[in-house]
Amino acid sequence: MMFARLSKKFSATPNGGHEADKSLLAALAVLIVFGLIMLFSASSVVSYASRGNTYHYLVGQLFSLAIGLVFFFAAMRVDYHWWKKFAGFFLFFSVVLLLLVFIPGLSAGYGSARSWINIFGYSFQPAELVKISFLIYLATWLEAKKGQLNSWSGGIIPFLMILGVISLLMIAQPDLGTLFIIAFTAFVVFFAGGGKVTHIAVIVLSAILILYIVIGSEQSYQSDRFKCLKDPGYSAQDKCYQINQSLIAVGSGGFFGRGLGASRQKFLYLPEVWGDSIFSIVAEETGFFFSTLFILLYLFIFYRGLLIARAAPDIYGSTLAIGIVVWLAVQTFLNIGGMINLIPMTGVPLPFVSKGGSAILSSLLAMGILLNISKQTRRPARSGRAGLKR
Repeated sequence: MMFARLSKKFSATPNGGHEADKSLLAALAVLIVFGLIMLFSASSVVSYASRGNTYHYLVGQLFSLAIGLVFFFAAMRVDYHWWKKFAGFFLFFSVVLLLLVFIPGLSAGYGSARSWINIFGYSFQPAELVKISFLIYLATWLEAKKGQLNSWSGGIIPFLMILGVISLLMIAQPDLGTLFIIAFTAFVVFFAGGGKVTHIAVIVLSAILILYIVIGSEQSYQSDRFKCLKDPGYSAQDKCYQINQSLIAVGSGGFFGRGLGASRQKFLYLPEVWGDSIFSIVAEETGFFFSTLFILLYLFIFYRGLLIARAAPDIYGSTLAIGIVVWLAVQTFLNIGGMINLIPMTGVPLPFVSKGGSAILSSLLAMGILLNISKQTRRPARSGRAGLKR
């Protein structure tokens, strides 16, 4: 397998370092391959209906995956400390890209959100770059501010100023799902890096109050999603149509599923089968048993990532690794939880499975950095006994 040969070539670290975490590599490879299979199955009907062939979405994902793997193997090879040198530039550049979504001619809106920019016919979502660039900057800043985080002026206020700028730009789009991922991850990383619990508690309560005010409007689509969570029968053919079709797909899968390729909901009933709704097709075709194994595969990846974070040689490495794991874990939870009506739908893609060039690129870049950290841990990550170095 080409992925295995390349990973073996890039996994070794010179100067006495460890090999990259092979368990994490293997699990990621399985997830990506399974994701391609399910993407083709889920998107074949809508691809034929809209493009005249069944391979359109699969080919697009393969192209994005090829680019993403270049970044993945490069990040896996480059010492993760290298990213610190350009942390400020990466963050500034990604924020500038966030501003570009408001410029007519460059903005590429989908639905009610203006979250994409269109450059030479290729759509890119700047928020995906913000996820990784903000993490790199935050991990760098936390290492530099060690011992100063318990003060408002030296810790929480500068942190909130940066997060506030990003939040305002995300709210203006609006893209509250991605904002939640970025903000939640940032607070966890801030706490892991030495932030004071009382400071974070005050900010979190304030954020909840602001969110309540934002979604309180009867005209907002966010409030409709909460109504659909409470009662899927509310506006079943309009505002709650997607969640109702998703629940039909998940429920009709039974214990072992209808069989690979045998989904009925993908026949133009369930929207966004190649993107946000792909887990519903996974559940319909593979059933409860294999869907559970699918979720356990994600949990195993996150578990290995946390072990890498615990064994990282410095605060920068540990907080960066924690941030990557929390980001991907929260995004996975938001996607799957929304599809089974456990939480309101957020419209975020399922990592490594949903179609999306920006998402797959940023996620693979992050995993490459995580695996490079695993090559420089104080001891093999499988031991899990090394604590977070404060």
